[in-house]
Amino acid sequence: FRGVLIGGPSPTKEEFEAGQYLHHEIQKRIVGLFDVAYTNESGLAELVDAAKDALKGMDVVKEKEVMNRFLKELVKDNGLSSYGEESVRKNLELGAVDILILSARLRKSRVTITCQNCGHSEERTIALEPGKTVEDILATTCRTCTAPLVVGSEVDIVEELTRQADLTSTRVEIISDDFEEGAILYNAFGGIAAILR
Repeated sequence: FRGVLIGGPSPTKEEFEAGQYLHHEIQKRIVGLFDVAYTNESGLAELVDAAKDALKGMDVVKEKEVMNRFLKELVKDNGLSSYGEESVRKNLELGAVDILILSARLRKSRVTITCQNCGHSEERTIALEPGKTVEDILATTCRTCTAPLVVGSEVDIVEELTRQADLTSTRVEIISDDFEEGAILYNAFGGIAAILR
């Protein structure tokens, strides 16, 4: 690990550091002491925000910066943002995406299905469920003629969208949900968003 952040009310954190409560190898890795008002779980987010300068270059800070930029674009009248699979996919095809933002929690596949009878073929995105196959999750009959469907290709959606992004030199950011903005990406925007050019 790279370092330890100590946060808390003013005298407490200094007393903790000075008291040598940590193993001497860990003590050497203290990045800094930071004022934090909360001592519960929300204090952790406050600690990361307070330690932004000390954490420059670390992944969580980069992820927070990307998400904050996306959220700022989202609230602008003509903001350069897009979210949801369909909208982001269209913008990727147009080459309009600057940064593709994907949640690390995204567990979906893009599958091609074909009707054995009428030859109707389509692509669908399905959420993967533990212990179930793609065939179990998909409807088993054609919408057009009610004949059985056959699953053709199956690819992880993160892999598929990343491949599409590479074609237009789009930067891809995989965002963890270990912090509030990352959780918002997954819960509010379905884990797929973009900052446009």
